[in-house]
Amino acid sequence: MTLPCGISSHALGGQQQSEQQNSPQQQAQPPQQGAPPQQNPQQPDAPATPAAQSQQGGENQSAPPQAPVHVGPVVVIDPGHGGTDTGARGANGLVEKDLALQMARILRSELERLGYRVMMTRNDDSNPSYDDRAAVANAFRDAIFINLHISSSGAAGSTRTYFYEFPSSSPDSYSMMATSAATATFKTAIIPWFEAQRPFADQSRRLANLVQIELTHRFSQSPNAPTPVAVRNLRSVAGPAVAVEISSVSVSDPIALTSLTGPLAAAIAKGVAAFRPINVAPPELPPTVQPPTGQPPASQPSTSQTPTGL
Repeated sequence: MTLPCGISSHALGGQQQSEQQNSPQQQAQPPQQGAPPQQNPQQPDAPATPAAQSQQGGENQSAPPQAPVHVGPVVVIDPGHGGTDTGARGANGLVEKDLALQMARILRSELERLGYRVMMTRNDDSNPSYDDRAAVANAFRDAIFINLHISSSGAAGSTRTYFYEFPSSSPDSYSMMATSAATATFKTAIIPWFEAQRPFADQSRRLANLVQIELTHRFSQSPNAPTPVAVRNLRSVAGPAVAVEISSVSVSDPIALTSLTGPLAAAIAKGVAAFRPINVAPPELPPTVQPPTGQPPASQPSTSQTPTGL
C-alpha cells in the first residue's frame, strides 16, 4: 500500500580452574625413580566468579535487577510490497516498496522506545505472501498488525487508515462460524484462516479510529475518520489490524515526503498506545486460527497503481 545474559568465558574458566585446585580427587603424584623432585609452582589465583564475588560481598551485595516481564501486545509491522512487486512508482524516482520499508523501520524504533515488542514481516527487499505476513502476527497470542503503504496520487502528506470490511452479502458457513466464535468463547473457537479478521472487526475499527485521530492532528489534509476497505493484507490476521497509507510517490520533491516519516511514526505509535497501553493484558484470548490447507498462499499483485495504492 505490518521480529533477549551469561557468564563470560574468562570467568567460567576461572571457576573451573578453582574447582580443579580444591578438588579432593586430585592427588599429588610421587616422583619417579631417578627423576629430580617435583616442585609445586605457585599458580596465580583464579579470577573470582560472579557467584563468589556476591558471597564475598555479604548481604550488602544485592542481586542484579530482573528485566521487566513483557505483558503488552506484540506489534507486527508489515511494509507493503517488496521484491519484484515494487508498488507505486513516482516520476521523481520514489518506489513504494522502499519507502514503506523505511517507514516501517522508523515506526519500529518509535514503538520500541515506548516499550513495545515489535516484529516485522520483512526487513529486506523480499515479498512474503499474504498468508506468510499474517502468520507472523498469528504466531502470537496477543498481536496488533499494522500494514504500511504509500499511494500513487493524492494531496501530499494526507494520510488514511483502513480497516477490513467483509462483503455485506449473506454469510456463508465459514463466516457464520467466525461470527459465532467472536460472540461465544475465544478459548475453544477455531475459525478458517481466510476469515481470521472477522471476530476482530470491532477492535480493528476502534484501532483505526484512534490512529486516524492522531494522523489528522499532524496532517491537516487527512480525513477525520478511517475507511472500511477489503484490504487483502488484513483479512487473515487474527487480531486488531489496520492499514495506513500516506500520499504520495508523485510528489515533486522526494524529501518533502520522506521528511514526514517521523511524524507519521509518532502518530501511529500514539494511536497504538491509546488502543492498548504497554503492559496491559488483553481482556480475553483470541480464537484459534486454522492454517490454510490444500490451497497455495495468495501472492501479492505485481503492480499497484490504484489511487489508494493498496
